[in-house]
Amino acid sequence: MNNSNTDRAVVFPSAPGSRQWGKGTIGSAMTTRTPAHPRLARLAWWTLGVNLLVIVWGAFVRASGSGAGCGNHWPLCNGAVIPQSPTLHTIVELTHRVTSGVALLFVVALVVGTRRRCAPGHPARRAAVAAMLLMLVEAAIGAGLVKFELVANNASMARAWSLAAHLVNTQLLLGAIALTGWWSAGYPAVRLQGRAWWAVAGLLGLIVVGTTGAIVSLGDTLFPASSLYAGLAQDQDPAAHPLIRLRIWHPILAITVGSGLLLLSLAAPTWRRDAMTVRAGRALTGL
Repeated sequence: MNNSNTDRAVVFPSAPGSRQWGKGTIGSAMTTRTPAHPRLARLAWWTLGVNLLVIVWGAFVRASGSGAGCGNHWPLCNGAVIPQSPTLHTIVELTHRVTSGVALLFVVALVVGTRRRCAPGHPARRAAVAAMLLMLVEAAIGAGLVKFELVANNASMARAWSLAAHLVNTQLLLGAIALTGWWSAGYPAVRLQGRAWWAVAGLLGLIVVGTTGAIVSLGDTLFPASSLYAGLAQDQDPAAHPLIRLRIWHPILAITVGSGLLLLSLAAPTWRRDAMTVRAGRALTGL
């Protein structure tokens, strides 16, 4: 194992506006880089990309009403490994299951890779194990949606809450994979101090926004409006389905959290004037 960069440290100003530079200090804490494993980091980024593609295809499964394409069978599809004379919905759902299996194999490879290449206690190992556990939870929730028929035209609130749990778990999974790549590349472990908690609040806000967005999207899929006027009429109807009545909260939360993140992206580089924070702030502004 090459530990040549174990003693490398993050370098940034010891105080905002100061021209004195300290090695890896966050307040009074020392933050050194972990040993880097470039191949492992590339595997983590590939794993992240594969999972993002699975998520996009999963959204298409729901939008196209293909969630029941394999019936209530899991892991089989309509009682068979390879269904005969499949419909288009069956092909869409089966493709999602196959790509989900590929994503699982990538995460397994990530766990094996971190155990082989990273020393015990390396943060990348912990992140990879967390990704594996979250992937298993992801599969369990997906199986539950199918087995309890919370798919296709099911408009129950049980489906909405299951969808919310599914999305929260998915975002935590992506975070765990991303941290595996980050730490495998040799970047320092996260130590939260002072104003860093604003970033944590922003992450939690994004999870809430994403969850409400998924629920609202489900309502729009199940109860489509023919026009903007018809949609506003649905919002004002006291007898409207709860999925429709929740629709107003998503844009409010999105604007609030989005504005807060924009302020954070502008303020963070003034709080800590190192190159990485400046780049991250610009990226967040653009996003």
